[in-house]
Amino acid sequence: MLNLQGSGVALITPFDKKNNINYNKLEELIEFHIKNNTDFIVPCGTTGESSSLSNSEKKKIINFTVKATKKRVPVVAGTGSNNTKIAIAMSKYAKIAGADAVLVVTPYYNKTNQEGLYIHYQKIAKAIYPLPLVIYNVPSRTGVDISVETILKLSKIENIIAIKEANPSLEKICNIILATKGQDFSVLSGNDNLILPILSVGGKGVISVAANILPNQMHNICQNNDKNLFYKYLDIMNNLFLDVNPIMIKEAMNYLGFDVGKVRLPLYTPKNEKLIKLYKSIDNIRGDFI
Repeated sequence: MLNLQGSGVALITPFDKKNNINYNKLEELIEFHIKNNTDFIVPCGTTGESSSLSNSEKKKIINFTVKATKKRVPVVAGTGSNNTKIAIAMSKYAKIAGADAVLVVTPYYNKTNQEGLYIHYQKIAKAIYPLPLVIYNVPSRTGVDISVETILKLSKIENIIAIKEANPSLEKICNIILATKGQDFSVLSGNDNLILPILSVGGKGVISVAANILPNQMHNICQNNDKNLFYKYLDIMNNLFLDVNPIMIKEAMNYLGFDVGKVRLPLYTPKNEKLIKLYKSIDNIRGDFI
């Protein structure tokens, strides 16, 4: 079974001037990450604007990313939905396309109970077995927080291999790691600014927004528990969340010359002091960018 660890990039979706997917740019970004030590690639997640992509677009991106990586690094495809049948269908597609795992967010808006969460993930995992599944918990966006007890139950399902935990509670993260000790189950940080603390208590890595512009650096932080690197880039990690993700990471990439286009509505990039602060933090370490 796949052992996910290190720095996975929460890959942005590049758009052209008409706000269509820019596949030439997507291929460039994939090559950029492979050359610069990103450990695995995660398309169609929150940072990839999955909520603003059609199912057809998601399928094309997943298929394209799998083919472009050519098995050089694992592809963990975002296939989550608040509709269990759609999540199963998208996850089955990712399996057929050749993804190495799927990332499935907790059902948003419905705000189901813990029993519903368990059955949701159980059914998806069964439908795609033996393809690995990574749980994605991000209560600030979904309105639901999967409990340690439910995570423990799910970790016993053979092909549920990890959780991307974006609940910032270190107490909860410690309890997850303790509860799943001795199992083939990894805890990955869903918050860049908590990588170091999570690694220090037994986490295995991160699915990172900052890795879009700092792939080597995020890889090295995870590889070496490098606190000096972590603190060097903490300011920019925080500034990438001055506005709703992925607004700021796309602006950072465009400022650095990646030319990845704008975010799709309803996300919008205002010209304000937040951008000025972001640009200043980039300029302070501009020599570190590739």
